Amino acid sequence: MKKFIIAALIFGIYQNWGSIDRFIFGAPDYSATGNEVVLYSTSWCGYCQKTRELFADNNVPYVERDIEKSEKHHREYRKLGGRGVPVINVNGTVIHGYAPENILATLHSD
Repeated sequence: MKKFIIAALIFGIYQNWGSIDRFIFGAPDYSATGNEVVLYSTSWCGYCQKTRELFADNNVPYVERDIEKSEKHHREYRKLGGRGVPVINVNGTVIHGYAPENILATLHSD
């Protein structure tokens, strides 16, 4: 039984390491990195909302473009290969879908 509890505890820590790390060390500040971040989204998309929250939690300045409210923004989105939302453009690196680790790694690499 002790082994099961230890294994469950280790698994829980592993699954929540990002939250634990952020609690201990605080969220990284991407506001001064000089990244140009554009979020192509819709108002009803749950993953777009999660992306907005990710940006807010990590102090990422971004420009949001609703692809349903602007034909110009919809054309930009299609040129980036958009077929679903969100689509994130970080200095020319395009990320399709909500992939927090990939988004943060791209922000950190620039």
